[in-house]
Amino acid sequence: MSNPPLTVHPVAFWFLRHGETDWNAQDLAQGNVDVPLNQTGQAQARSAALLLRERGIRSVISSPLSRAKDTADIVAAQLGLPVQTDDALREVAFGVQEGKPMSAWFAAWVDGQFTPDGGESFAALTQRAVAVINRCLQRPPVVLVVGHGGVFRALRGAMGQDRTVRTRNGVPVWCEPPAGAGKAWGITYVD
Repeated sequence: MSNPPLTVHPVAFWFLRHGETDWNAQDLAQGNVDVPLNQTGQAQARSAALLLRERGIRSVISSPLSRAKDTADIVAAQLGLPVQTDDALREVAFGVQEGKPMSAWFAAWVDGQFTPDGGESFAALTQRAVAVINRCLQRPPVVLVVGHGGVFRALRGAMGQDRTVRTRNGVPVWCEPPAGAGKAWGITYVD
């Protein structure tokens, strides 16, 4: 059985990685550990909320993990919108690496050469990320997706961008479909 094609529906959307956590500040792999926002992360969410006003956002979908959901709640309150959650937006499971430093194993994971015991492969994450973003993009536009760095890293790759780039915490990203076949999506940070 073959995997479905990794094509993101050509609909522009906003992506927001959750605000900072203490584990982000310490460069530790969070994965599915439910680490809360720290004070910096809460401030980043408030700043992102101001940046996302009057952008035509009509749908807000978030990962259920508290660092993303709390970020989404702060933004959605500013926008006067409800937050929907989708479990498939959860961060990648890093298995035995959760809570440990982001070291050489991480680059090998992104390259598909290593999957931590109990973790999710980068290829599996990419399949999941494309499927969930396509599901999110069926909601009334403009859609804001609030999620995680690993999920967006996988999406970047599927959108023809460099998947080794780290997504900044709490900074909105405008994702625009390519103008022609075979071209990469446009990704613009707004801060």
